[in-house]
Amino acid sequence: MTGFRRRALLASVAAAALAACSPASEPGAGRTLTTQPSTGDPIEDITVQRHRYTYGDDPSQWGELFLPESPANRTSQGVVVVIHGGYWRAQYGAELGEPLARDLAAHGMAAWNLEYRRAGNGGGWPETFQDVLAGIDRLRGLAGEHGLDLANVVALGHSAGGHLAVWAAGRSRLAGYGPAPEPDGLGSGPDAVRLAGVVSQSGVLNLAEAEKLNLSDGAVANLLGGPSSDFPDRYRAADPMNALPLDVPVYAVHAVDDTTVPLAMSTSYTDAAQAGHQPAHLVMVPGDHFSLIDPGAAAFARCRGLLQGLLR
Repeated sequence: MTGFRRRALLASVAAAALAACSPASEPGAGRTLTTQPSTGDPIEDITVQRHRYTYGDDPSQWGELFLPESPANRTSQGVVVVIHGGYWRAQYGAELGEPLARDLAAHGMAAWNLEYRRAGNGGGWPETFQDVLAGIDRLRGLAGEHGLDLANVVALGHSAGGHLAVWAAGRSRLAGYGPAPEPDGLGSGPDAVRLAGVVSQSGVLNLAEAEKLNLSDGAVANLLGGPSSDFPDRYRAADPMNALPLDVPVYAVHAVDDTTVPLAMSTSYTDAAQAGHQPAHLVMVPGDHFSLIDPGAAAFARCRGLLQGLLR
């Protein structure tokens, strides 16, 4: 990513953080804004609605639904759940996902930008995992009001958010591993919203390997409360590798110049998935780790195209 583009992305994140504190972002409120899709895109300025809803009592248990204001600009009744990264740490929040959700809505998709408790603000095991499932399931109560097709819900997750997105897609297959993060067994109840596909953006998809590599100075142990030698059941339940094979498509998109999350996090997952005949695909894109969350970058344009394909 160029210096200019990185500064622009950081400015966008800062603006999103300020907007999240505004009265228009109160739970249940609707807000309208105008956004310009990526440079070179033929779509004109499109007005986007933003609605904020909570799914629990904690300050981090909320999401914002972004929609094209005009039904004529809606290309699908499905939903993209946007799950931000930041190695599961509290200092990184949903402001990272807001520019992506806004861009997706400008391109005709409903986007649910999900916040959740992270390590350092009440998250970790099992709270972070409970929140991701509960946040996805919150769409059940919004479907009628906003005309959402809950049979066509997909996820976009960056970095640690990629881990959580792919993990959530395998929620029912992980119920036999150790203490379940939910009383009903990883969200297997009738109100559970199933993901129909995932686009992982340089996702941390192999927790066992991430622990061995000590990624981000022990981020995995920080999330799960200690090393795998102390909590083997947690590690088994939290690792997307243990939910294979899945029966939904997973696109593991990885930036060629990513020095934050090693390529092995994507290749080890897709290799294992393909060995089990799962529809998983490795997709290499130009740029670095943050190009994937820059709406103006070619890396993100590829992710957007994959999401549009999943929602057709």
